[in-house]
Amino acid sequence: MSFYRYFPQLAHTGCRIVSACSREYNCIAWAAGEQDRWWWPDANDIGYWPADVPREETIDAFIRAYQTLGFASCDDATLEPGSEKVAIYALAGKPIHAARQLSNGRWTSKLGNCEDIEHTLDGLTGSTYGSVVQIMRRPRI
Repeated sequence: MSFYRYFPQLAHTGCRIVSACSREYNCIAWAAGEQDRWWWPDANDIGYWPADVPREETIDAFIRAYQTLGFASCDDATLEPGSEKVAIYALAGKPIHAARQLSNGRWTSKLGNCEDIEHTLDGLTGSTYGSVVQIMRRPRI
Protein backbone atom coordinates (compact mmCIF):
# COMPACT_ATOMS: atom_id res chain seq x y z
CA MET A 1 0.00 0.00 0.00
CA SER A 2 1.82 3.03 -1.30
CA PHE A 3 -0.13 5.49 0.84
CA TYR A 4 1.85 4.47 3.97
CA ARG A 5 4.51 7.00 2.99
CA TYR A 6 1.89 9.79 3.34
CA PHE A 7 0.24 8.25 6.41
CA PRO A 8 2.95 6.46 8.41
CA GLN A 9 0.61 6.07 11.40
CA LEU A 10 -1.39 3.54 9.36
CA ALA A 11 1.56 1.15 9.51
CA HIS A 12 1.14 1.09 13.30
CA THR A 13 -2.63 1.38 13.64
CA GLY A 14 -3.62 -0.71 10.63
CA CYS A 15 -6.05 -0.15 7.78
CA ARG A 16 -8.06 -2.07 5.25
CA ILE A 17 -8.90 -1.03 1.68
CA VAL A 18 -12.67 -1.19 1.18
CA SER A 19 -13.10 0.09 -2.39
CA ALA A 20 -11.17 0.91 -5.53
CA CYS A 21 -9.89 4.30 -6.64
CA SER A 22 -12.46 6.77 -7.93
CA ARG A 23 -12.41 10.38 -9.12
CA GLU A 24 -16.19 10.80 -8.79
CA TYR A 25 -16.14 11.81 -5.12
CA ASN A 26 -13.74 12.95 -2.42
CA CYS A 27 -13.32 12.51 1.33
CA ILE A 28 -15.74 15.30 2.24
CA ALA A 29 -18.50 13.68 0.16
CA TRP A 30 -17.60 10.19 1.43
CA ALA A 31 -17.86 11.36 5.04
CA ALA A 32 -21.27 12.85 4.15
CA GLY A 33 -22.34 9.46 2.80
CA GLU A 34 -22.17 10.38 -0.90
CA GLN A 35 -20.32 8.67 -3.73
CA ASP A 36 -21.63 10.54 -6.75
CA ARG A 37 -20.19 14.05 -6.48
CA TRP A 38 -17.16 15.97 -5.30
CA TRP A 39 -17.66 18.27 -2.28
CA TRP A 40 -15.39 21.30 -1.95
CA PRO A 41 -16.10 25.01 -1.38
CA ASP A 42 -14.04 26.36 -4.25
CA ALA A 43 -15.96 28.58 -6.63
CA ASN A 44 -15.55 26.49 -9.78
CA ASP A 45 -18.46 24.54 -11.19
CA ILE A 46 -17.02 21.04 -10.95
CA GLY A 47 -17.87 20.49 -7.30
CA TYR A 48 -20.82 20.64 -4.94
CA TRP A 49 -21.14 22.76 -1.83
CA PRO A 50 -24.33 23.20 0.23
CA ALA A 51 -26.34 26.34 -0.46
CA ASP A 52 -26.06 29.11 2.12
CA VAL A 53 -22.70 27.82 3.38
CA PRO A 54 -19.76 30.14 2.71
CA ARG A 55 -17.57 28.91 -0.14
CA GLU A 56 -14.39 29.15 1.86
CA GLU A 57 -11.80 26.71 3.12
CA THR A 58 -12.37 27.30 6.82
CA ILE A 59 -13.18 24.93 9.64
CA ASP A 60 -16.37 26.88 10.30
CA ALA A 61 -17.55 26.47 6.69
CA PHE A 62 -16.96 22.70 6.83
CA ILE A 63 -18.82 22.48 10.14
CA ARG A 64 -21.71 24.39 8.59
CA ALA A 65 -21.68 22.11 5.53
CA TYR A 66 -22.13 19.03 7.73
CA GLN A 67 -24.76 20.84 9.79
CA THR A 68 -26.90 20.97 6.63
CA LEU A 69 -27.01 17.16 6.89
CA GLY A 70 -28.11 17.16 10.52
CA PHE A 71 -24.69 16.85 12.16
CA ALA A 72 -23.97 18.84 15.32
CA SER A 73 -20.64 19.47 17.00
CA CYS A 74 -19.63 17.16 19.84
CA ASP A 75 -16.46 16.56 21.82
CA ASP A 76 -16.22 12.79 21.85
CA ALA A 77 -15.18 10.40 19.08
CA THR A 78 -16.30 7.35 21.08
CA LEU A 79 -18.76 5.05 19.34
CA GLU A 80 -22.33 5.79 20.39
CA PRO A 81 -25.01 3.30 19.32
CA GLY A 82 -27.60 5.10 17.24
CA SER A 83 -25.22 7.92 16.26
CA GLU A 84 -23.12 8.53 13.17
CA LYS A 85 -20.00 10.66 13.54
CA VAL A 86 -17.79 12.68 11.23
CA ALA A 87 -14.28 13.91 12.01
CA ILE A 88 -12.82 16.98 10.32
CA TYR A 89 -9.03 17.07 10.00
CA ALA A 90 -7.11 20.30 9.54
CA LEU A 91 -3.52 21.27 8.88
CA ALA A 92 -2.32 24.73 9.94
CA GLY A 93 -5.92 25.77 10.60
CA LYS A 94 -7.17 24.76 7.14
CA PRO A 95 -9.60 21.85 6.68
CA ILE A 96 -7.99 19.11 4.63
CA HIS A 97 -9.92 15.86 5.20
CA ALA A 98 -12.99 14.27 6.76
CA ALA A 99 -13.71 10.73 7.92
CA ARG A 100 -16.93 8.93 8.92
CA GLN A 101 -17.27 6.54 11.84
CA LEU A 102 -18.50 3.05 11.05
CA SER A 103 -20.88 1.02 13.21
CA ASN A 104 -17.91 -1.08 14.42
CA GLY A 105 -16.21 2.03 15.89
CA ARG A 106 -13.50 2.30 13.24
CA TRP A 107 -13.44 5.10 10.67
CA THR A 108 -13.65 5.21 6.89
CA SER A 109 -11.96 7.68 4.58
CA LYS A 110 -11.54 8.40 0.90
CA LEU A 111 -7.87 9.13 0.25
CA GLY A 112 -7.94 11.82 -2.46
CA ASN A 113 -8.51 10.13 -5.84
CA CYS A 114 -7.39 6.84 -4.34
CA GLU A 115 -9.09 4.10 -2.35
CA ASP A 116 -11.56 4.23 0.50
CA ILE A 117 -10.08 2.70 3.62
CA GLU A 118 -11.15 1.59 7.09
CA HIS A 119 -8.80 2.88 9.80
CA THR A 120 -8.46 4.23 13.33
CA LEU A 121 -9.14 7.91 13.90
CA ASP A 122 -5.45 8.58 14.62
CA GLY A 123 -4.27 6.56 11.63
CA LEU A 124 -4.39 9.58 9.32
CA THR A 125 -2.92 12.19 11.66
CA GLY A 126 0.40 13.66 10.62
CA SER A 127 1.94 16.00 8.09
CA THR A 128 -0.50 15.19 5.25
CA TYR A 129 -3.93 15.69 6.87
CA GLY A 130 -2.92 17.28 10.17
CA SER A 131 -5.09 16.36 13.14
CA VAL A 132 -8.74 16.06 14.05
CA VAL A 133 -10.11 19.49 14.93
CA GLN A 134 -13.85 18.73 15.11
CA ILE A 135 -16.09 15.75 15.76
CA MET A 136 -19.73 15.96 14.73
CA ARG A 137 -22.63 13.55 15.21
CA ARG A 138 -26.18 12.94 14.09
CA PRO A 139 -28.69 10.16 14.64
CA ARG A 140 -27.80 7.17 12.46
CA ILE A 141 -30.07 7.07 9.45
